[in-house]
Amino acid sequence: MTLMKSTLGLGAALTCALSMTAVTGAHAQEGMEKCFGVAEAGQNDCAAGPGTTCAGTSKVDYQGNAWKLVPTGTCTTMDLPAAADGSARAGSLEELTRDIPA
Repeated sequence: MTLMKSTLGLGAALTCALSMTAVTGAHAQEGMEKCFGVAEAGQNDCAAGPGTTCAGTSKVDYQGNAWKLVPTGTCTTMDLPAAADGSARAGSLEELTRDIPA
């Protein structure tokens, strides 16, 4: 039973990784780019980083290691609500360390 769970888990991870590559490549050709820190909880596209497994698994709004595909050139200029401490938030083309769930 344990071997079966391990095999299923590995298969799911591989499927997610392959679909991320296929989706990212297709959307990149259509003028889309990965933007970190702009997705609301559960609305990220695949591969959100530690603590998540694939699309729709981000735990908090604007999680810094979760990305969403956005039109090229809009990532860093998107209007986002301020953080709880009042500081400004912005999207990033690289993974962020802010708003990571414990």
